[in-house]
Amino acid sequence: MARFGRLVTAMVTPFNNQLEVDYEKTERLIDHLLETGTEALVVNGTTGESPTLSPQEKLDLFKHVASYAKGKCHIIAGTGSNDTAASIAFTQEVEKIGIDGIMLVTPYYSKPSQEGLYQHFKVLAESVKLPVMLYNVPGRTSVNMTAETTLRLAELPNVVCVKEASGNLSQMAKIIEHAPEGFELYSGDDGLTLPVLAIGGAGIVSVASHVVGKEMTEMIDSFFRGDLSQAAALHRKLLPVFEGLFAYPSPGPTKAALEKLGVETGGVRLPLVDLTEQEKAFVYSLLEN
Repeated sequence: MARFGRLVTAMVTPFNNQLEVDYEKTERLIDHLLETGTEALVVNGTTGESPTLSPQEKLDLFKHVASYAKGKCHIIAGTGSNDTAASIAFTQEVEKIGIDGIMLVTPYYSKPSQEGLYQHFKVLAESVKLPVMLYNVPGRTSVNMTAETTLRLAELPNVVCVKEASGNLSQMAKIIEHAPEGFELYSGDDGLTLPVLAIGGAGIVSVASHVVGKEMTEMIDSFFRGDLSQAAALHRKLLPVFEGLFAYPSPGPTKAALEKLGVETGGVRLPLVDLTEQEKAFVYSLLEN
């Protein structure tokens, strides 16, 4: 069984009308996610608008989620950045809170070499005892962490998994094939959930699970019980949602979809902007279909 479960949600950060973190809405969102199949939460990932949250806001959010959801699901805190020293200090502070793991993104903007990536993650992992989920997302960071670098890092005792959002199934297959026992690969793209499971992946770190968690759980369960035709049918049915939630800058569409479902999470912070009425109508049509 996957360490953090099969369905992990990269949770949006709920805001109030003043775009401050809203803890009551956060609790209601967590309840909704757990009721619809989420087994672990990634807090303060890209979907959580991490670039716009201050360090204190992040710490307060981690503490609140840990207090509310501890024992109900796994809690993974996004603590990585492109500043190695600052990431170490922040991650060590987060470790005191009592969460289940940390997610470390490849350093963005700086465009380090593969050796730079390895050394960045190595010193970060060695600075704490928490399990580490690596996060490779070249579409956002402008650097791809190769399979070889991921496999080097997988030898570190507390580097336990990778969220792979490169979209490169060959790269993912190489990681899965040569990884040490116990190291797991999660898809970082909803649309590749089933293909990644088919090549030996552990699960998905999902955005779409905010709105189609039950259906995704059914798809994953169908795959693991050997009902591949049912899993494939659900994949095809859900694909418009997977793609549509990224038709406009994320997490705007996801927050709009949640609003339609009666789960209020507020707006988005600049430089993101709320969806127009026309854009919302498109998102709502995904749910109706």
